[in-house]
Amino acid sequence: MKPSKKGRVLIVDDEVDIQEELEDWFEAQGFDVVHASNGMEGLQRIRTEPLDLVILDLQMPGMDGMAVLRQIEAEGIDTTVVVITAYGSVERAVQAMKAGAFDFIPKPFETEHLRVVVEKAMERERLRREHAYLQEEAAGAVPALIGNSPKMRDILAVAQRAAQSTTTILLRGESGTGKEVLARAIHHWSPRQDRPFVAVNCVALAESLLESELFGHEKGAFTNAYRQKKGRFELARGGTILLDEIGAMKPDAQLKLLRVIQEGEFERVGSDHAHAIKADVRVIAATNRNLEQAIVDSTFLQDLYYRLNDVSIVLPPLRERKEDIPALAQFFLQKYAHETKREVTGISDVAMAYLTASTWPGNIRELENAIERAVVLSPGPEIRPKDLPEQIVGTKVAPTWETTVASLDEWLHAMMQQDRGETVRNFLETMEEMAIRVAVAHTKGNKSKAAALLGLDRKQVERRMRKYEIDGTASDH
Repeated sequence: MKPSKKGRVLIVDDEVDIQEELEDWFEAQGFDVVHASNGMEGLQRIRTEPLDLVILDLQMPGMDGMAVLRQIEAEGIDTTVVVITAYGSVERAVQAMKAGAFDFIPKPFETEHLRVVVEKAMERERLRREHAYLQEEAAGAVPALIGNSPKMRDILAVAQRAAQSTTTILLRGESGTGKEVLARAIHHWSPRQDRPFVAVNCVALAESLLESELFGHEKGAFTNAYRQKKGRFELARGGTILLDEIGAMKPDAQLKLLRVIQEGEFERVGSDHAHAIKADVRVIAATNRNLEQAIVDSTFLQDLYYRLNDVSIVLPPLRERKEDIPALAQFFLQKYAHETKREVTGISDVAMAYLTASTWPGNIRELENAIERAVVLSPGPEIRPKDLPEQIVGTKVAPTWETTVASLDEWLHAMMQQDRGETVRNFLETMEEMAIRVAVAHTKGNKSKAAALLGLDRKQVERRMRKYEIDGTASDH
């Protein structure tokens, strides 16, 4: 039976005998082997191919091993390199390790020494990849938490206080309200900020894989478990783990999670209690589900709910913090203008009126998508209503004097773009309609006050309201 592949090794050596000797040894150990006969060819493979280990001869004609090492460092390529040196060339090996090599093996090879060096090198590569994964998960700096509404100010104050403790936190709110962003901020504000932040989406992982993903597994624990694997709790050691969509977790997994929180330890799948691993992890859970109802329905453990709910923070939907929409919209505009290299710098007053009037069922995520789309579609430096999704511009907007002037400007701009002339009558009717709408909105539907504001009598206002299908909501005294 062919052994499972342990990894992919590149052998860079100009001597065919050495190449073949190493290739035979690595293949016998279960590695996939590729080779290069000179430094330039080896460097090209390192640049373009996925590799777990590079075996590099220092002494080659043309570009030698030291030159390859220096180029790897200059290009910022992060890979594990073991160099081959002539017997007794310790000084040369030390120079190579200063230049970035992980270790060295002298010629002629001693099988046991080669095995030890390769095992250490592969462990180093595994740790390097884990670190890269955690760096990617942390996503660098915490995204800005934008919002100056009273609700958001209160939420951020509670979150900052809770961040200083090790207590579990439950983040609740509709989908798209920014629960993961707040979780990252809590980690950033905490004493654990220099340790990993690991996010787990409990919906995205199949039930059969969830336990292995959370707690890891031992080699041979189940079919295709060819090697030991660390779980997310182990990768997050010393830091924070976010269990997103916790309400979707199945009861069996909930039981195991409850034990981890209660006892502060866990075992990898296929291990036993004698090999328990300490769980030095701050747990943040997030959900958009009604956990109290889930407890009644027997789909969520009451004890786990109490453990997770030490501090509960509810993020409001965007429709309840509309005063934050202009700042959020401008933030996303700058972000996507930069990413797409579009010279879009602003949002027209009327477009902003539509944005703030929308109910945003998808919350901040929907707003972000709308602004990204508008930045891509906008033909000029300013986002206008025609650049926004149809469901947003279909929103009823209460007009103001400012948005009326802006609307007229947009109307004229659209006519010019379409190279289509409008009659003076149509233009004046458009102005009249907007004037009536503004007056009615300004007087909260009071037709008599609207008429006085416009210099008309009440019947004239009522007739024009019927003509333009304008609703009045207040008394007409």
